[in-house]
Amino acid sequence: MPTAVIGVRNIVAESGVERRLTAILYADVAGYSRLTGDDEEATHQTLRRYLDSISEAVRNGGGRVVHYAGDAVLAEFSSVVSALTSAVAIQADLSLRNQDLAPERRVEFRIGLNLGEVIVDQGDIYGDGVNVAARLEALAEPGGICLSGEVHRQVEGKVDLGFDNLGPKQVKNIAKPVQVFRVRPASSAATPPAGRSWWRWAAAAVVVLAVAGAAALYLGQTPLDSEPPPPATSAGENPLAGPSLAVLPFSDASAEAGQEYFAEGIAEDLITDLSKVPGLFVIARNTTFAYQGRKVTAQQVAADLGVRYVLEGNVRRAGKQVRINVQLADTASGGLLWAERYDGAMTNVFALQDEIGRKIVAALKVKLPGRQQALQRRGETQSPEAYDAFLRGWGHYRRGGGVELAKALPFLQRAIALDAKFGRAHAALAAVYWQGRGQGLAAALEIEPSELDRRAERHLEQARKQPTALAHQVASRLLSARGEHTLAITEAETAIQLDPADPAGFRALNAARWAAGQTAAESFR
Repeated sequence: MPTAVIGVRNIVAESGVERRLTAILYADVAGYSRLTGDDEEATHQTLRRYLDSISEAVRNGGGRVVHYAGDAVLAEFSSVVSALTSAVAIQADLSLRNQDLAPERRVEFRIGLNLGEVIVDQGDIYGDGVNVAARLEALAEPGGICLSGEVHRQVEGKVDLGFDNLGPKQVKNIAKPVQVFRVRPASSAATPPAGRSWWRWAAAAVVVLAVAGAAALYLGQTPLDSEPPPPATSAGENPLAGPSLAVLPFSDASAEAGQEYFAEGIAEDLITDLSKVPGLFVIARNTTFAYQGRKVTAQQVAADLGVRYVLEGNVRRAGKQVRINVQLADTASGGLLWAERYDGAMTNVFALQDEIGRKIVAALKVKLPGRQQALQRRGETQSPEAYDAFLRGWGHYRRGGGVELAKALPFLQRAIALDAKFGRAHAALAAVYWQGRGQGLAAALEIEPSELDRRAERHLEQARKQPTALAHQVASRLLSARGEHTLAITEAETAIQLDPADPAGFRALNAARWAAGQTAAESFR
């Protein structure tokens, strides 16, 4: 067996020690002692929120949080590029969050990245590979990222970021000096536009890279084989030559409490549908929903993300009636391009969504192909009640964790009871049962863990009758677990074809390739 293969696959040596090659991310808070000394309770609350944000970014990048140690986080990735883009996304999100805090109360993380062999023991990882990542973190500036020479070698030319060579550094408990690089904005645009945090600017470049990767993979190519386009350098500059749009999470204006899930679902479905329109560049949900609950202007969002157009809205439900207010800002001119209020019964909610989508496309002067279906209901359900129940369950599923998964179940089950052919609801149930295996869901339901697998399989079978990207993502995970790696890769690729803007499809593909035991050169290219 070639050495490269041994490096990626988990192997157990004659000594019984399991080793693998992995990309390691180590993050720690800068000045934590000072912060806790000033206000221990407030710092703890802020830290919990920020750790949740870091965990989500790691999961979205296809990584795994290995453990927390107080104010530090250790994570691993099967892809070096994914580790770096996740690190940039983390710093971008935390930069936004820190804007709401006084300078002396801001919680800033340092991040170190390394590629190395680790020892695996009961899910934890050890060894020099981890130690080097921790030393690199200590060398980073607050809010910064430092990476090893091996990481730099793997990502150079594959991400639109620049790097400062800090030279070899002798670090504690490591025999040989470590070549250290510091992440900075790409040299093609060495100075970020006025008024922009460079981490947010870098995050826009990462979004562009993700879109380029989706397009390449859709065409059957390895995403990182192609040259990524340059980042947007000012509001309105679109790297893909068409209009660029960010859809912010819609706010809930209902008198009745607990309707946020519905407003979020409306915005999320708009993002999904608009992202499929040829010639329209739409920022992914995970990026724009970072603004949820924040007071920001359209101009600020445009500057942060490098887009020209920003869509905002609110949703008001009253009994069986719904009102959706939307406005589309042209940040280049500083005015509203289009605004409208839509009133109707819940029974007409799908028609309202379709009309909003068509008006947005028309306002942006994007031409739809003759039989474009992206802005139409995809036949998932014709029942507004089933759709509402699904959105409730989906909101809990999005939050993650065993408790939230358990809360999602009755709503998703009701969605299916109302419409037995609701493919997306079946796929979501399959995902809940599958993810619940490691989240204590079996104990909560007082069933055997194997029953979770059977339920996931049953709902996946139903979901396949009206296939969605989510159904293929879950199928890929199940097939990987059964060792059917070729089929798992095919399922993940199909998920990407159905929804190329959904990063979950790429995470599934990454996991399937990892499980298949691809060589280091293939996995880290």
